[in-house]
Amino acid sequence: MKNRRWILSVVYMVLGIALFATAFFELLDSFWSGMGTALFVIGLLRLLQAIRYHSNAQYREDTDTAIGDERNKFLSMKAWSWAGYLFVMIAAVATIVFKLLDMESEMFLASGAVCLVIILYWVSYLIVRKKY
Repeated sequence: MKNRRWILSVVYMVLGIALFATAFFELLDSFWSGMGTALFVIGLLRLLQAIRYHSNAQYREDTDTAIGDERNKFLSMKAWSWAGYLFVMIAAVATIVFKLLDMESEMFLASGAVCLVIILYWVSYLIVRKKY
């Protein structure tokens, strides 16, 4: 698991450099240079985080405690449930607004997003219900 973090960080950085280079030489459009830069920065930050985790015992202990804390797990799950609920409500309102503005493709996209999230919720619910 420890080596996996390092390897994944390096993979992000190499992929980021590759995307940036291909966009720089105009093999891909400018979107991919931004994506490459973002991946490189994420990889670099994750690598620095892993180095700090392995070299600083106090940081390692604090991180492990925060990850295993029941209150943090509860707050994280509560935040995800609020985010999902708010996304469905916002996308549902957007569906109505797009329909009123006669923006059919945007309306189908928003309504499809609502349907997808609801389907994902029910599948997840059935899986979690069997597990617990």
